[in-house]
Amino acid sequence: MKQEPVSRYLTCAGREIHVTEWGARHRKTVIAWHGLARTGRDMDELAEHLSARGYRVICPDTLGRGLSQWSPLPKLEYCLAFYARLAAELFDQLEIEQAHWIGTSMGGAIGTVCAGGLLLPAMRSCIQSLTLNDNAPELAQTAIDRIRAYAGSPPAFDTVLELEAFFRQVYKPYGWLSDAQWRRLTETSTRRLPDGRVTPHYDPAMVQQFISHPDDYLIWEHYDAIGIPVLCLHGVESDLVLSQTIEAMKARGPGARGALQVIDVAGCGHAPALNVAAQLDPIAAFLVAAD
Repeated sequence: MKQEPVSRYLTCAGREIHVTEWGARHRKTVIAWHGLARTGRDMDELAEHLSARGYRVICPDTLGRGLSQWSPLPKLEYCLAFYARLAAELFDQLEIEQAHWIGTSMGGAIGTVCAGGLLLPAMRSCIQSLTLNDNAPELAQTAIDRIRAYAGSPPAFDTVLELEAFFRQVYKPYGWLSDAQWRRLTETSTRRLPDGRVTPHYDPAMVQQFISHPDDYLIWEHYDAIGIPVLCLHGVESDLVLSQTIEAMKARGPGARGALQVIDVAGCGHAPALNVAAQLDPIAAFLVAAD
């Protein structure tokens, strides 16, 4: 019988963090963490797919995104180190001893930092496997500059339909989404401004990560320290994760130990939407093998 997701609010590192939980009755756990300017609801299809296969799936809204609290200290807290701290306290709050980690873009970087255990040694034994959705230990600077430009100055529109048209344009690299999925993506990431217009549902100050922590996404040392199986879904048209970076991943860290699997996802750039069987089934098979 299908179980509907549950909305929960936790206090992690003194901040209110919202999570959507699927399959709460299951013992095996997956953390599914979204990308930079997105929300945990991007993981709905993935979470439904995995919860139907016996997994409890936790989909957080990162600090400053979706229904989670905005940081009162953006220069200090919008960074991978603080996000990893939030993740560690989320594990404690939800009494998670071990979990698989699936992360899109920024969510993958947080998982890499946690799994490497260099900042939070206790987290190293908590992560069973790591799935990186178009994320790598080094990102193309031109793409970072592009993301910083649009994310730091989110547009505002008079209507939700205008905002949906904007999302369809800026997230075209996600690949195919149904009309219903585009509508849900829009409705779950919209906030209304005091003047009545609508804008994406995140704190624009989160781009302080790129200003105050310019090398935050250069995390080879964390990747090299990973001792668990890693799956990387690489959008073949991605301008953020370059092919030469994927080759470097194969030659070091988990790749050098034969623990890295790479799947090239055709028809997608940054990042695959994780909403179709061609993306979901390999992830599910990877988790089963890691179990």
